[in-house]
Amino acid sequence: MKTVIMAGGKGTRIQSVVSDIPKPMIKIGKIPVLEYEIKNLVKQGFTDIIITVSYLGHIIKEYFGDGSFWGANITYYEEEYPLGNGGALFFLRRQLDSDFLLLNADVVFDVDFHRFVKFHKEKGGLVTLFTHPNSHPYDSGLIIADENGKVKKWLAKEEERPKYYKNLVNAGLHIINPAVLDMVDVGNIYSRKTEVISEKIDLDRQILKPLVQMGQVFSYNSPEYVKDMGTPDRLQVVEKDFLTGRIKAKNLRNKQRAIFLDRDGTINIYKGFLRNINDFELIQGIGDAIQRINEQGYLAIVVTNQPVIARGELSKEELEEIHNRMETELGREGAYLDGIYVCPHHPDKGYEGEVAELKFDCACRKPKPGMLLRAAKDFNINLEESWMVGDSESDIKAGRAAGCRTALVGGEDYGQDVTVVSVADFVEHFVKESFV
Repeated sequence: MKTVIMAGGKGTRIQSVVSDIPKPMIKIGKIPVLEYEIKNLVKQGFTDIIITVSYLGHIIKEYFGDGSFWGANITYYEEEYPLGNGGALFFLRRQLDSDFLLLNADVVFDVDFHRFVKFHKEKGGLVTLFTHPNSHPYDSGLIIADENGKVKKWLAKEEERPKYYKNLVNAGLHIINPAVLDMVDVGNIYSRKTEVISEKIDLDRQILKPLVQMGQVFSYNSPEYVKDMGTPDRLQVVEKDFLTGRIKAKNLRNKQRAIFLDRDGTINIYKGFLRNINDFELIQGIGDAIQRINEQGYLAIVVTNQPVIARGELSKEELEEIHNRMETELGREGAYLDGIYVCPHHPDKGYEGEVAELKFDCACRKPKPGMLLRAAKDFNINLEESWMVGDSESDIKAGRAAGCRTALVGGEDYGQDVTVVSVADFVEHFVKESFV
């Protein structure tokens, strides 16, 4: 699979740091950002690379040459005049005969591309976006997708968003079928006959977003490290993460550590079985606690029994909206969840309005460990180095059955490893940096 790296931007936001080299040549550690990207690709077998260059592009071409030093085959497309972040693709169309990776050169990443490609092929769409949760979803490009990953809406950061939403943000990595370039109508901006562009072409707005209505765009959600380094503040964060080893550690080829969290009574105030979104209320301090889990390199994953679904007391759509509220409110506090796993089953029959197909003794309802085991498979989690934190005996039993260490929020003795008064208390005493 070919990879196109867009490296033609001028980088005006970061010129206060450096102005005599193109942005992708700014160093993290001791190597340019673009070199880090290329090494990551080559290591996974993605060696056929096209780099689009413009501003100070000769510096990039002189440094990387034909790519043979890094085990790659690198060619270049030089923009004679600004084409926007999508225009160069039309000039490269003849070289793109199958699905290709499209990456931004100012994004620092270390991801398992084979997982990404596998997902794309399984879904069979024309475009797959790499998405992730982040600490500021309220001002990021937001993706709204169904449970199968099909994108239903794609909102730019300046567009109005729903009151409550899942923390799912476009990360700037793509897999694209080149047929997209033949399908998208860009009006008189680009002439295929003369190969002339009269104005800049925006990748998202003019090429990719129109495909959402056709059901051809999918969202691949991953907790791996992807971060824009295009401002001085972001560059500082990326440099720190590189030096501590966090960037590499978050690649899902490496074993991850997780903090599994129960929901009711652990994240939100316990009010019995939650049936009304207006009754949802975060426990004070939980945002800061989860933010620290994020910062320490652990995955933050909710595992929750929701028998109200099987009992017909709450619909899946209503539960999703409650979880959207949870993610929205945590996002406002700079925190995010890497996954939410729900058991909708209930073994006992006899409830008015119950959902018959969900009334059975399943393998995922706590105290069974099914949800934790599924998350471990999805995210390559080392369960022995992970924790289950909850406020009930079933949480402790589920954690122990999965092989995790366990922490009880409360005062009872269910055989837990530690007892704490809150998640914040647990984080303060037991969560240490996992990527060092």
